[in-house]
Amino acid sequence: MRSARAKILHQLLGRPLFSYPMDRANELRAAPVIAVLGHQKAEVQAALAARYGADKVRVVVQAEQRGTGHALRLAMPALKGFQGFVLVLYGDVPLLRRETLADLVARSRRTGSLAVLIARAPDPTGYGRIVRDGAGNVVKVVEHKDASAEVRAINEVNAGIYAAPADFLRKATAGLSAKNAQGEYYLTDIIERAARSIGVVTVQGSWTEVSGVNDRRQLAELEAALRERINRDWMERGVTMRDPAGTVIEPDVELAADVELGRSVALRGKTVVGAGTRIGDGCLLDNADVGQAVEIKPYCVVTDSVIGGGAKLGPFAHLRPGSVLGEDAHVGNFVETKKTRLGRGSKANHLTYLGDAIIGAGVNVGAGTITCNYNGFEKLPTVIEDGAFIGSDTQLVAPVKVGKRAVVAAGTTVTEDVPAGALAISRVAQESRLGYADRIAQRYAKRDRPPARKSKDPARSRR
Repeated sequence: MRSARAKILHQLLGRPLFSYPMDRANELRAAPVIAVLGHQKAEVQAALAARYGADKVRVVVQAEQRGTGHALRLAMPALKGFQGFVLVLYGDVPLLRRETLADLVARSRRTGSLAVLIARAPDPTGYGRIVRDGAGNVVKVVEHKDASAEVRAINEVNAGIYAAPADFLRKATAGLSAKNAQGEYYLTDIIERAARSIGVVTVQGSWTEVSGVNDRRQLAELEAALRERINRDWMERGVTMRDPAGTVIEPDVELAADVELGRSVALRGKTVVGAGTRIGDGCLLDNADVGQAVEIKPYCVVTDSVIGGGAKLGPFAHLRPGSVLGEDAHVGNFVETKKTRLGRGSKANHLTYLGDAIIGAGVNVGAGTITCNYNGFEKLPTVIEDGAFIGSDTQLVAPVKVGKRAVVAAGTTVTEDVPAGALAISRVAQESRLGYADRIAQRYAKRDRPPARKSKDPARSRR
């Protein structure tokens, strides 16, 4: 990866690589789950604990990386006394399907054999080849570096994903040898042993789902493949996308039927979108909870916020963390909110900042309004009660409260609480100077008039 960060900590569609095989294991109710860690063990273990809980994953340390067979050999003591079946996965193979792995485990259980996941590779370079006998039975896997030209011509490859009885794996890994081109303990060597004892069965997966990540190019390719898979699934479930190729929907997002997504929309984290909601071009929603029949116009950003049913947002609006829009609320052009609740039917349609505010129902917030919520040391609250009218270009200096149905005149700086039903106004007295426009125009006309030229003819000068 050419990175200071461990490969499996790199993000694929908003999640670390390791989370994908971990989630498949959890979906299959694997227990216990054992992670064999080497490079940047402390950082990876911390990330595992943060995502799944420190008690959910047993960690085994592979201090010296001597191959996949060595890794599994180190893991087996953590399964002492375990008599079930073991599923072997890799932290850098993110697109495996639950259904494929369930089939793999089921076949191993049903036959008592080693179940091997295989695929047809468009370019098998670097992969171990599946070698079969005349009857079509798998007899061994030959790694690319150890393969003859004849074996390299085989495009049926070993994906490295196995399910097998625990007792077989204990004995098979204990007998592995490092006598090969790379001086490593190949896990693939257990296939030849299984062929001579418990037997080998295979499950075929698609090339995309068994592909691993070894560099940034492959990371981008697999992310694109996962995006396409997710988008296709949502469209089949009743979601409209104007440009599926340019739409990003992360794995934990939930969408209802009849949601419409414009071009270049990104839905991240645990975003939930209700039925009939329309999201315009260029919008980014991260951990947003969006109700039904909401209209989000183009180029809005919503983070860690809630939008009630029937609300309208944008264009170019920004809901920062902690924002809550009530049902049928409106937040319009170039409006920013932070940790603010906007009640049912309230409106802030133009060029406004609302921070640390509680705003009731039916409130109108005029253009250019600002809650002055930060005094340099702490954030302070603004409260605007139901039915209040806030005129344009108002500054609300927190902490301050505007009562029910109170009116704040345009251009007012509010520094004290406004009683219910009152008018608050703080303006410099207006002065009108009659004739000012003509006088100022004349003054500038004189200043800008070019000076008269002096004559060089003495006779004309005397006249």
